[in-house]
Amino acid sequence: MPRFNVNKRLDAVKPLFALAEYVKNSDLEQSLIELVLMRVSQLNGCAYCLDMHSKDARAAGETEQRLYVLQAWREAPFYSARERAALAWGEAVTRLDPIHGVPDEVYEQARAEFSEEQLIDLNMAIILINSWNRIAIPSKADVGSYKPPKH
Repeated sequence: MPRFNVNKRLDAVKPLFALAEYVKNSDLEQSLIELVLMRVSQLNGCAYCLDMHSKDARAAGETEQRLYVLQAWREAPFYSARERAALAWGEAVTRLDPIHGVPDEVYEQARAEFSEEQLIDLNMAIILINSWNRIAIPSKADVGSYKPPKH
């Protein structure tokens, strides 16, 4: 049973919808964005967001295999160098080290695959999903109710 319904205060989350639109319209691949949103939601333990983004990723053509193995992406051979850089960046930004922040080697890996503008956009996607996770988890959002839009 949900604790509260954030839809009753849409004015409070309007900036997140605007940020979502910004990320969607960036030149980052939608498939890459969905992988990062999934991985960050795994780290945060957000069932609602995992349900949502797994459905969105599948609707956009992502394979079940890549979604099933995402938690162990470092050991799996079927993620590109660009995806690996994005996933490493997403993990580092989500788990910010309180003393050292994001390690230089993770930044260098990301910069090898992304322009500065793309890295900013990727960072904004990570900020976005961390924000949504922090709304869905404490509100106990209704897991399983999400339906992806028809493409």
